Amino acid sequence: MVVRRAARLSKFVSIKIRKTVLANRDKIYQEIRQTKELYRLMVKWSSGETLTSEEKTAVKSQLLDICKTIPALAIFVLPFGSILLAVLIKFLPFKILPTAFNEPPENPEPPS
Repeated sequence: MVVRRAARLSKFVSIKIRKTVLANRDKIYQEIRQTKELYRLMVKWSSGETLTSEEKTAVKSQLLDICKTIPALAIFVLPFGSILLAVLIKFLPFKILPTAFNEPPENPEPPS
């Protein structure tokens, strides 16, 4: 009986996670593309080249996104973290998710 319930719960959670990931797939791809762009800009900067003001703004924005993602993932790992994260997203006066989750996707194609 307990094993059967655990198996059903596991299957339910697995299906729920899959649906959530698929629903946010484009946003995840967008965040991956932005992180690749950050890497490219950081390599450019570390090689001694100067960044334009637009590139500096993009670097700052992406670094802030990374800093936002870490606490959100930490909250998600807690027991009932997905519920807590949803509540925090709703009621906090600031956004705790990366900008890709607050904007429409740039390009629905997966990153290469």
